[in-house]
Amino acid sequence: MSFKVAVIGAGWYGCHIASSLASLGFDVRIFESERRTLHCASGNNQFRLHMGFHYARHHGTRQQSRDGFLRFIERYPDLSHPIEKNIYAIPVADSLIDFPTYKLIMASSGIDFVETTDFDQWLKNVSGAVLTQERVLMIKQAREHFEKRLKGILHLNATVRSIEAFDSHVRVEGEKYDYVIDATWGHFSGIPRDIYYEPTMLLYYEAQYAHPAITMVDGPLCSVYPTEDPSIFTLSSVEHTPLGTYISSAAAWEKLNSVGSDLVELKRNAMENQITRYVPNFKECFKFRGVQLSIKTKPVGKDDDRSCAVYRDKRTFSVMSGKIDTIFYATERILSLLEENNSSAPLTRNFAIQNDILQLDLPVKFK
Repeated sequence: MSFKVAVIGAGWYGCHIASSLASLGFDVRIFESERRTLHCASGNNQFRLHMGFHYARHHGTRQQSRDGFLRFIERYPDLSHPIEKNIYAIPVADSLIDFPTYKLIMASSGIDFVETTDFDQWLKNVSGAVLTQERVLMIKQAREHFEKRLKGILHLNATVRSIEAFDSHVRVEGEKYDYVIDATWGHFSGIPRDIYYEPTMLLYYEAQYAHPAITMVDGPLCSVYPTEDPSIFTLSSVEHTPLGTYISSAAAWEKLNSVGSDLVELKRNAMENQITRYVPNFKECFKFRGVQLSIKTKPVGKDDDRSCAVYRDKRTFSVMSGKIDTIFYATERILSLLEENNSSAPLTRNFAIQNDILQLDLPVKFK
């Protein structure tokens, strides 16, 4: 048995899901409104392949990131790169958690780290720090990989405007499919939970000399993290990177498209002032190069939930996640729901068997 499936959105999730289903014999088409894959949020973020260190306040996100990290580097060994020195630090007065508790949470979650006291050259006002093995995502290589892998089934500059749902099938732009997967994070058909859209601004800097990745946790803090170009870093802030919260995708895009030089300067000053509280040599080491604009879709709540969930409404699936390394969970959940929905059909047991095998197996703006 083979299903015909339409996937909307060619970000990390859309590309991975479409690629995985195609490898299992599904008849797949993937539609992307932009001119290339990984164009919006998937290609405009902090380029971090998470292990779980960001999420001391949410067990599910930590576990999914920990497991997904290992699977990502096994499945896509060329699409991420190690970072020579990657520091997570706990501020003395500004963190929501103390250093011993943070270490205990990570150790009990099976997340590997090494405590370090060798950070005085880079940091001040911190109570402790750990070295991690988180990696940086290679976006250019990922685009090349997926566009080659999805050749023949990937449709770029293809905006989906119409989905018609029936009991036995769905029609996407008038064409009949068995199922449709919305991987746009609510920008097309919405997410069946309380969410909001958050337009964001990250800042790009060029390092004047070698500098470690530094992330302050936990709470409304900041981080400086390398990109696939090791001389270019992003500066982000939980407090200052967001440009507001909106209940509709359209309103978030309107805000993002209104960003001007005055707002960039305001955000730059705020973020540089915050990071220099902990990284005193920041302004000497880094030279401002430009901004990165994007939109995140987040669940309402204060527990820092960025775990992955898949929702099904008859023959339409929608995906929600905050981390790239949970692409495997999303694919497996879709396969599980398909098996459940077709449990009376022969050969559906193969979904689970093949899934086990599978386990082995917005533009950037510069000045």
